[in-house]
Amino acid sequence: MFKMDPVQMPQQLTQAAHDREKVIQWIVDLCNTETRENALSELSSRRDIIHDLGPLLWHTTGTIAALLFEIVSTYQYVNPPTMSLQQVTRLCNALALLQCVGAHPDTRSQFLKAQIPLYMYPFLHNANKCRNFEHLRLTSLGVIGALVKTEEQEVITFLLTTEIIPLCLRIMETGFELTKTLSTFILQKILMDDNGLSYICQTYDRFSHVALILGKMVLALEREPSTRLLRHVVGCYVRLSENSRAREALRQCLPDQLKDMSTFSDCLARDQTIAAWLLLLKNNLESVMPIDVSPGVPSLVKP
Repeated sequence: MFKMDPVQMPQQLTQAAHDREKVIQWIVDLCNTETRENALSELSSRRDIIHDLGPLLWHTTGTIAALLFEIVSTYQYVNPPTMSLQQVTRLCNALALLQCVGAHPDTRSQFLKAQIPLYMYPFLHNANKCRNFEHLRLTSLGVIGALVKTEEQEVITFLLTTEIIPLCLRIMETGFELTKTLSTFILQKILMDDNGLSYICQTYDRFSHVALILGKMVLALEREPSTRLLRHVVGCYVRLSENSRAREALRQCLPDQLKDMSTFSDCLARDQTIAAWLLLLKNNLESVMPIDVSPGVPSLVKP
């Protein structure tokens, strides 16, 4: 059995304590405009190994205010888009730290109650396709993606009160592959929640908007296949097919490319889950389960 050298143990403890002191100092440095940029960089680069970084940031006086200032002070450069690479990098570091707060179970509820995700929405609204703004959109989506990844009811309930669904749909239609993939992942996670599925299938307009964008994505994927993106798109269709009224509508509007298993044969060969989901989708649409015909419940089929 391996035994640690007793001389090494105090040295390692001393190093750990020293590293901890540096982390605390960087957090304190966030409140100083002269040291903030370096602190943002140092903390962001270590966020995956500082497991309690979220609570440390949240409970340190002035830190969240400093991070939010970094965000709101850049709004003036969003429209017209005039942000430099240095500004985008600094802003993305601030967003990455806020993601740590939102993703941590001890601070997630407070993060949502403070409505901090809304501070990212102006960056999602911006449609500029230059590399800097695409990176900014990706990082902003990362904050939302980290929230929905937890699959917490509280997260979905909050997001449904915001405009995240139309924002994601626009990026799914016009973004580049990475932002399209993350936006579709967020939509899929919302759909996986019963309240999220019910919300989208509540009206014809909501459902038709989602179905329209998903259909356009299938056509685009036929031209330029992406296994990862296709997986999320098919996952959205499968979940929609589990709603009785959406299933009725999908029987009429499901893209032909998803009915023919050969269309995406290369993607299916790389990811067996997609193949299984397409079979499940086919079975759901062929199901004779009754639809909801309660009074006042609108049809999702195009009038």
